[in-house]
Amino acid sequence: MSKEYRTITEIAGPLVFVEKTEWVGYGELVEVGLPDGTTKRGQVLDTSKDLVVVQVFEGTAGIDKASSVKFLGETAKLNVSKDMLGRILSGSGNPLDGGPPVIPEKRLEIGGAAINPYARDSPKEFIQTGISTIDGMNTLVRGQKLPIFSGSGLPHNEIALQIARQAKVPGKEEAFAVVFAAMGITHEEAQIFMRDFERTGALKRAVLFLNLADDPAVERLITPRMALTAAEYLAFEHDYHILVILTDLTNYCEALRQIGAAREEVPGRRGYPGYMYTDLATMYERAGKIKGKKGSITQIPILTMPDDDITHPIPDLSAYITEGQLVVSRELHRKGIYPPLDVSPSLSRLMDAGIGPGQTREDHKQVSDQSYAAYAEGRDLRGLVAIVGKEALTERDRKLLDFADVFEDKLVRQGREEDRDIEKTLEITWDLLSKVDESMLTKIDRETIEKYHPAHRKSG
Repeated sequence: MSKEYRTITEIAGPLVFVEKTEWVGYGELVEVGLPDGTTKRGQVLDTSKDLVVVQVFEGTAGIDKASSVKFLGETAKLNVSKDMLGRILSGSGNPLDGGPPVIPEKRLEIGGAAINPYARDSPKEFIQTGISTIDGMNTLVRGQKLPIFSGSGLPHNEIALQIARQAKVPGKEEAFAVVFAAMGITHEEAQIFMRDFERTGALKRAVLFLNLADDPAVERLITPRMALTAAEYLAFEHDYHILVILTDLTNYCEALRQIGAAREEVPGRRGYPGYMYTDLATMYERAGKIKGKKGSITQIPILTMPDDDITHPIPDLSAYITEGQLVVSRELHRKGIYPPLDVSPSLSRLMDAGIGPGQTREDHKQVSDQSYAAYAEGRDLRGLVAIVGKEALTERDRKLLDFADVFEDKLVRQGREEDRDIEKTLEITWDLLSKVDESMLTKIDRETIEKYHPAHRKSG
């Protein structure tokens, strides 16, 4: 039977400091009894010989030095079962959809563990998101972690919802599900997410964890771990292929900073704790495939860059741990282009593993490289035109300038409900490349041009 302690010495922010306890473990769950008879839940954050620091999930309002503290002898766990699919849960795993609690097949610790590098299988299967800028230019591969770097006010959540609705591996009928975790979102955003999942029927194959902006910051730290625990259970025990979408990791990192300040830790860059890199890695590294298991976990973490600054610690550290990034551009958004994904700073480091014969098409890599080169050159020329005017350009430069405009208008721009397959994406790209002279297609070999170039297809 666990003992009750009435030795609270200090209350600071979400933290309670308890003295003279017996031995307790890091991460152990705690029950705090308030003078009015109610209880609050918490978790051991730090433990030493003389003092235990407890972070309280529901905030410390109402707790005083007369409150009792009981250590429960177990760490945070999530009730998991296959029945989680179709459910909307709070950030701490309680039902928000009016349904009953999840009847557990198992209770799993939410801490999880990064996949042992030796047991990892290399990601290599193409995932079709239906969004051309991703499928054609920055291909997502099953088992990859590919974050979306965005800015406040940009439609990253709409892009995330579109990916959640449309993602699939073409030509394969497999158990596929989405685990969606939102941290620190407004009630309005939560309604949008829930409505969209219900409206499109995507909820049947999804589990939603929603931590709202007025929920305690401490709960924000366990929400993504709850989601990843559910994903691991469905992937590695029920052979599902899981897409995990985490939004918005900036709110998660703010909560980390807030608790670090309450603990009076020495701050690192911009006030974030020095261990933020390690903390983010413990979540990102839970994506992947395990040799000998059918299921997989692919992660799309979303983070809003404060002041659109890609060198900010959150995107900077994320870029070190993940395999590329998709960048949402304010400039494209201002032009009214959706989805405003800018291919120039975007990158998928695993793209080559997931494209080509048997996955997408043999011409995919060459077409993508050629489009990148032509688009980059065309964008550079925009700066020149602003100085010397379009008339001063050579014929070749004008074609590249036009290519950049048409590329944004025809390939990048697509409807919010438009689900393009990879064939359609490659067809549009070839159509754009046919507007420039064949002599400029230096990254595509002759054989591929003769097989796929619209001019040759018509004459052939």
